Parts: sequence; C-alpha cells; structure tokens
Amino acid sequence: MNKNLRAHPMKNPIILALDVDTRDQALKIADDVSDIVGGIKLGPRLCLRYGMEFVKEMAQRAPIFLDNKHFDIPSTMEAAVRASFEAGASLVTVHALSGKEALTRMAAVEKELNQQRPFRILAVTILTSWDQNSLPVNMKSQPIAQHVMELASLVKDSGLSGVVCSPHELDLLQNRNLYLVTPGIRFSMQDSGDQKRIMGPKEALRAGASALVVGRPILEASNIKEAATDFVMAMYEEK
Repeated sequence: MNKNLRAHPMKNPIILALDVDTRDQALKIADDVSDIVGGIKLGPRLCLRYGMEFVKEMAQRAPIFLDNKHFDIPSTMEAAVRASFEAGASLVTVHALSGKEALTRMAAVEKELNQQRPFRILAVTILTSWDQNSLPVNMKSQPIAQHVMELASLVKDSGLSGVVCSPHELDLLQNRNLYLVTPGIRFSMQDSGDQKRIMGPKEALRAGASALVVGRPILEASNIKEAATDFVMAMYEEK
C-alpha cells in the first residue's frame, strides 16, 4: 500500500462514488455505509442539483471527495477549489491538462488551506473510461501510459502531491511519492460498466494505490452495506 495513505485522515482507502440522482437516495446510502467506507465521492450529478449546502450536509457523515474535475482559467479554478474546501470537502479534483500555471496556483492554494485542516487537490490524468482508441485525435499518437507519466511529472513539478489515474498506471507512478487515487476498481470484468482500465482492490493496493474509488459494484448490489464491507475486507485478505 502506498505510504501516502497515512497523509489523509480516512480510516480506510475505500471511497464510495455516490453516483445517484436524489438527495434522499444519497443520504440513505451515506448513513448505511459511512461507518464502513473511508470516504464518499460526490460529483456534478448531485452537486449541480443540490449545491454546496448538500456537500456540507454530506461532510457531516464522512470525508468528502468532491470530484468536479475543474478545468478553466486559474482564477476560476482557485475560486471553485476554495468553495469546495469551505463546504467541507477533504479531496477535490482539477484536470492535469489545465497546465503548469494553473497547477502551480492550485499547489499554493492547497498549502494555504492545509494549514487549517487536511486537504488535497488531486490532478486527474487520463480518464479511466478512455482507452487508446477513445483518446482525442491529437493524443492518439502516444500511449496512454506515456500521457499519464508526463502529466504526473507536470503535477509533481507544479507542487501538487496527488493524482487520479487508472490502476494500470499505478506501477509507473508508485515511486514518485504521490498520493494515488484510482477509480476503475472491480472484482471482475463483468462489472466493468463504462470503465476500460480496471483492477481488483487488493491488486491495486499492492500496485501502490493510496485510495480506491468504487461505485457501481456497491451501489447496484442487492445489499449495499454488505457490498461495501466486501470491498473493505478484500484489502485485508491474505496475499
């Protein structure tokens, strides 16, 4: 397991991606699993409907990973990150493709806000829903792994300490002293959904992940609490 897990106050590395449509659904699930998972990921699906007051409400239940993937001019990105922090988020995302100027500014904001409480800004590299064929036309000439390594280097040089990458790139990044958050965590290919680059939880932790994002395999289970427990317990199975 990546040693940087200790740098964040989650009780375990499993983050539930709470991709549902209503406040009532979200609150019920959060109440069911907040004592099991290490954190809860919220994104535009809920944030745009219910706003930052909803984020504040959820932050009373568990550490919040606010995954809105900001990609804009640096001043707008900074304002969005500050608003996320004020709402109680512990982790937020920006796009690594936003460039050196924006990422350097994010690093300064992260350092400032960390003086108040633990807070990380994660830079998204290449979405796990992309494979080589679905990359934008001007990026297809280079393998995904190369894009991820170059973006991770940019993030590190800018002063940020965390990235989001698929589990397939973990082994390339595990020696860079980065906090590595990976979606695409599944027990089997049958559960892959729209994720193209996936891996099991135990394997991802062995490969260097700091935190694992799990969505559909928990949310679509007949017993959500039991499914969340299964993913947490999988981390402690004998290797």
